[in-house]
Amino acid sequence: MMYLPPQTSQFVEFLKITTSWISSGAMVIGGLIPYIPQYRDIKKTENPEGFSTYVCFFLLVANSLRILFWFGHHFELPLLLQSIVMIFTMLAMLKLCVRVQNTNDLSTRRRAFIDFDYRYFWKWNRFSDYVYAFCLFFTVGGYLTWMLINSTIYVETIGFFAVLFEAMLGVPQLHRNFHNNSTVGMSVSMVLLWTSGDLFKTSYFFVNSAPVQFFICGALQVGVDLAILGQVWYYKNNPLAMKKAVL
Repeated sequence: MMYLPPQTSQFVEFLKITTSWISSGAMVIGGLIPYIPQYRDIKKTENPEGFSTYVCFFLLVANSLRILFWFGHHFELPLLLQSIVMIFTMLAMLKLCVRVQNTNDLSTRRRAFIDFDYRYFWKWNRFSDYVYAFCLFFTVGGYLTWMLINSTIYVETIGFFAVLFEAMLGVPQLHRNFHNNSTVGMSVSMVLLWTSGDLFKTSYFFVNSAPVQFFICGALQVGVDLAILGQVWYYKNNPLAMKKAVL
């Protein structure tokens, strides 16, 4: 083993600690960064049509389940903090989308969570309805977790569903782009940041020996991100698709 002077050893240790803190900090706040350009685009254009609010739904469910999973299977603290940050980020995105939709919607029809109409699920007119639905889901999930915290099967199941929902977060956007035959209104910067963030996150999971569910989630997310970027290229270079989108 090569001998290192005390000063050099201390510097190397300091460098390791600093790198660890930086990567942990990036993991905590990195998840919200992709939504900044989309948030700004919606606010600037006053048009949320290009962004699927079901992305918010999937992330709210995924991060709620991840928090509950932590109580039964402790994992890296930065990942827990990331889930809390992402919940507030998704609520902020929903609040903006609802405000803009209500501004542009001239109909008098009002849809509420308490109507329990599955046809308008996650298409409500008030931001408070989304908050109520989220709080109800988290409360019920929290109660079940408290009751079944000693059940390995239950804990691993919610861990599985947490990563499953997170891995599917790009699917609603993929479907919306396909339905619209266009990616107009979707922030490409958001998807590029998704991709880079998911690559970093997957590497972080692997290096820090996170539960295997997390690694699978990251790999699936990268695949969906690449599929959405493929849509951007396709619709940009396909005149017929763009014509249909305009019509």
